[in-house]
Amino acid sequence: MSTIEQEIKQTKFKSFQQKAMLNIIYTSNWLEKKHRIFFKQYKITNQQFNILRILKGQFPSKISGTEIKLRMLDQNSDVSRLLDRMILKELILKSQCPNDKRSDDVIISDKGLKLLQKIDKDLDTMEGSNMQLTNDEACQLSLLLDKFRN
Repeated sequence: MSTIEQEIKQTKFKSFQQKAMLNIIYTSNWLEKKHRIFFKQYKITNQQFNILRILKGQFPSKISGTEIKLRMLDQNSDVSRLLDRMILKELILKSQCPNDKRSDDVIISDKGLKLLQKIDKDLDTMEGSNMQLTNDEACQLSLLLDKFRN
């Protein structure tokens, strides 16, 4: 098991808080890279996967692009561009919102649902083998991260 000191080749930190902050940033980037490599085999990005999960949670209801953006893990994503690419891959369907002509309603397609089923099986295996934490430790980590953000 390597430590943050070994990974970034730094042994001195201003404080434990600085070390924790750097460790969170480093680990976030490490995890994002692992997911990027994992999703590449399915020809989707991390952000597209996030959109599919959001749409699956709404299914069979439709949701606006604006609402998708609010729910995304990476809220800096260009949702319109991502949705257009996902339409080309036939993973989602988009239609004009009847109540607001400037807005679109989005729903996951059958192809998108099938892809998510396939990914979920492999992702459970990948995440389980990479996360060396017990259920209690994972719960505690999640609570600490919530506390950190608040």
